Amino acid sequence: MLAALGLATILVLLAAIMTRRLSPLVALIVVPIAAALAGGFGLETADFVTAGLKDMAPVVAMFVFAILFFGVVTDAGMFDPVVARILRAVGTHPRWIVPGTALLAALVHLDGSGAVTFLIVVPALLPLYQKLGMDRRVLAGAAALAAGVMNMVPWGGPTLRASAALGIPVADLYRPLLPVQAVGLLFVLGVAYGLGRREEGRRSRDEASAEGGAEPHRPELTEEQRALRRPGRFWINVALTLVVLGTMVSGLVPPAVAFMVGTALALTVNYPDLAVQRQRVDAHAKAALMMASILLAAGVFTGVLKGSGMLEAMARAGVAHVPAGLAGHVPVALGLVAMPLSLLFDPDSFYFGVLPVVTEVSGLLGVTPASVAHGALLGQMTTGFPVSPLTPATYLLVGLTGVDLAEHQRFSIPLLWAASIVMTLAAVAFGVLPL
Repeated sequence: MLAALGLATILVLLAAIMTRRLSPLVALIVVPIAAALAGGFGLETADFVTAGLKDMAPVVAMFVFAILFFGVVTDAGMFDPVVARILRAVGTHPRWIVPGTALLAALVHLDGSGAVTFLIVVPALLPLYQKLGMDRRVLAGAAALAAGVMNMVPWGGPTLRASAALGIPVADLYRPLLPVQAVGLLFVLGVAYGLGRREEGRRSRDEASAEGGAEPHRPELTEEQRALRRPGRFWINVALTLVVLGTMVSGLVPPAVAFMVGTALALTVNYPDLAVQRQRVDAHAKAALMMASILLAAGVFTGVLKGSGMLEAMARAGVAHVPAGLAGHVPVALGLVAMPLSLLFDPDSFYFGVLPVVTEVSGLLGVTPASVAHGALLGQMTTGFPVSPLTPATYLLVGLTGVDLAEHQRFSIPLLWAASIVMTLAAVAFGVLPL
């Protein structure tokens, strides 16, 4: 009963969001609460919601102040020289800009944090995409592709969870996946180049119809934007940004604290006048409020599914329906479906609930636990995390790029699933997965 209710809840949520029948905010609140009430949990549903909100609170605080912080340093012009240098390096050729986006995201994601990756890559490159009139879905998709493939690193959440759940040393688990990950990155760069070529074709058609093939329009700063620029404080803002991000990555203080202090310092350094500070906060308050509301709504969703036991029930029911005769093919099958499984299971439920049982069933027919883990790591919350409604990083990515969640999922899911399939085939070719 719980498993069926949980599956129905997730399917209704995804359908409501992707068909735009409900906004993500409304769907994340209404659908799980309605499901819990239908399941007979009554007022206990409020406890599930409260637990989910508590779990999400630190993340909400970090994202809100991250939006304010990057908004302030962007207003001050910190990214203007970055955009200028990138424009000089790649010209106005999206065929190089999009692979550059993917490469930057891959390098930044070496720390294994999707939030950090998107907080660094998107604010740095969004002005360039806007200047050139490029599709922001391409920015979100390229960043998601690179971060998803890189999320297999041994210090990343999925690999660490798989290692802990199965008792396999993390180095032994990751080492065979290294060439597979390299193939995935090459695929990502190839896709990014193709997306860039497509953007060039679209822009050429637009320019031919509008301006007879003239140079792309690069909008000048408005008078208000020029008044907010603080070129004399460029290096101060750069140093402050590096300190904030370095402190957050190092774990010396919680990310929310790092961005709260950073925002306070950025406002004080760039806009000491109190009235201007209020104006800057007001200017970015809409984006921050929308992000906070969606993240809190996501807390409702995860809190209800976890607290009610729906996630655990789905995990056990799913495993029970795997025919024993197919156990030998489980690693490859898991690799092929691991990415969309990220839309159904959060990493804790999958790696600590589903994976051990699948491994045990497969082991009866001689399949090694490592092979099952490798299949899972080729998509479950690796390539799948940047589009999953169960991960806060997804909402951060769409919030920073200004892309609707449904649009991001429709655009990026096929690309991410393709990356997962390519890596699965590479894993078979390299002998990592038994066929």
